[in-house]
Amino acid sequence: MQEDHVSTHQAEEDARNEQILIYLNGKIVPKAEAVVSVYDSGFMLGDGIWEGLRLYNNTWAFLDDHMDRLFEASLAVDLDIGMTREQVISALLETQNANRMTHDAHARLMITRGLKVRPFQHPSLSQTGPTVAIIMEHSKPSIPRPIRLATVPHQRGLPMTQDPKLNSHSKLNCILACIAAEKAGADEALMLDVHGFVNTTNACNFFIVRKGEVWTSTGDYCMNGITRQKVIDLCRSNGIPVHERNYSLVDTYGADEAFLTGTFGAQTPVGDIDGRQIGDGQMGPMTKKIRALYKELIERECA
Repeated sequence: MQEDHVSTHQAEEDARNEQILIYLNGKIVPKAEAVVSVYDSGFMLGDGIWEGLRLYNNTWAFLDDHMDRLFEASLAVDLDIGMTREQVISALLETQNANRMTHDAHARLMITRGLKVRPFQHPSLSQTGPTVAIIMEHSKPSIPRPIRLATVPHQRGLPMTQDPKLNSHSKLNCILACIAAEKAGADEALMLDVHGFVNTTNACNFFIVRKGEVWTSTGDYCMNGITRQKVIDLCRSNGIPVHERNYSLVDTYGADEAFLTGTFGAQTPVGDIDGRQIGDGQMGPMTKKIRALYKELIERECA
């Protein structure tokens, strides 16, 4: 009998999260008061961008990388954040201090195109400037077993449809993929690219290990994950062969190990894909090694 469903963003229960304070358009407000209008572009159309950040030792890990990605996304979707990089960082720190958080916290920084004057899609109808919100929670990952994946028909598509490199609020494609995986008895969806090569999951970047080598997708059709890039960089600087390449489900089913990367869970082992056990179904030695190297990197970055 299969165990209960597990989420790649599963965290320990923390009662303090009922009392968190949230940043909303320049004010720090209690959770119950952090509300936006039904006319907000994000609610109405998914018109917005976001970043997920993790707090270790009173330091937001890879903050410059996250700010680079956020402001690059704002240019791509022509969304004026209305704040400088320094002001966004200041808002993040203000929210952290208001919540007295120092470690094991997760922030979701969200920016939408703001209130619409009428309920239609044209960007010119958003006339009051952006909505900026920061949700910050006490968050310690608690993933009790390796993740089960199921391959789904939903793809991360071409840049001219919706560029998968964007951290956009429009996540319905990934949500449908996640639903399909759950219906198949898995925890998360393994998504292929437009050519049928293994790409990413609905929420995380995906890696396999074969004969001592680490493989991940070309990066052309997946989220440009910051943790993904750190893992690639760590492999290169520590003599671990790593390849960004096209590979198929045949390669994947025969892998010795598989793992996911993301800001929340860092490196999460995968034990089963489409009912096929990967390796011995547990976290493999290469995943453990990369986890240790990543932990050392975090300790250096967030000393």
